[in-house]
Amino acid sequence: MHLALYQKFGFHARFLTAIMAAPARSLERAGSWSRYSELRGTEREAAEKSCRELTEEIYEGLDLSAEIRTVAALGLGDTILLWETQSRLAGFAICHWGPASEAGAGCCFVKFGAIRPGLGAEQRFAGLLDACGELSVAAGMQKVLAGVNLAREEAYRQMLACGFRTEISGVTMHRPNEAGYSGLGVYVLDDWR
Repeated sequence: MHLALYQKFGFHARFLTAIMAAPARSLERAGSWSRYSELRGTEREAAEKSCRELTEEIYEGLDLSAEIRTVAALGLGDTILLWETQSRLAGFAICHWGPASEAGAGCCFVKFGAIRPGLGAEQRFAGLLDACGELSVAAGMQKVLAGVNLAREEAYRQMLACGFRTEISGVTMHRPNEAGYSGLGVYVLDDWR
């Protein structure tokens, strides 16, 4: 019924999205990461710009700046900033937790996460997953929850290898019927629910 309803409005079913969970754990191998909430003024603006530049490499026009600011302003969680060097962002993850967020009890929910594409993407993605685990532990959460579209096959397989297991499945609906940023070689976490 849901598919038929969305199709009436021009949406097309694409690949399944696995909403996956793993126990929160601090592996201390995530590399250098920081929290958006610890930044001030111009540092926050620079971090948002770095996130926007990274997502532009994945899909033109993809900008999560407003979501990053909203999570910080409303105290819904925090954004992880994973660094390759002091000035080059490797990836980021917008995380929710707490009763006012979308996360649910005892859960750190990765609303959106992405790493810089290209050579070394698999290692950067592992570092981002580890940083999400570390942040979850720091926030007192017992598990990490993240969605990955199955068209991003490498990201899905890596999450399985890191101990994530599917809790629920969904389907993304696109209008127009295009892949967007879901395809091979793309390491993005998202949940459109």
